[in-house]
Amino acid sequence: MAKAMTLRLEDQLARELEAIARVEDITVSEAVREAIAKHVQAKRADRAFQARLDRFMHENQSILERLAQ
Repeated sequence: MAKAMTLRLEDQLARELEAIARVEDITVSEAVREAIAKHVQAKRADRAFQARLDRFMHENQSILERLAQ
């Protein structure tokens, strides 16, 4: 199921995004989805991000376990 979200952009960035979407013959929503998918994929491959994620998960594991009780 898709989740609707609101996104606020500076005017210049919004105009650039709209222009990209027109040139690519896609909707602005599709351009945003593609950009977010690429960002998430890059984070999955980013070793420094993965290290921070592992640290975050480890630091919060005990809190999450307590909340689950």
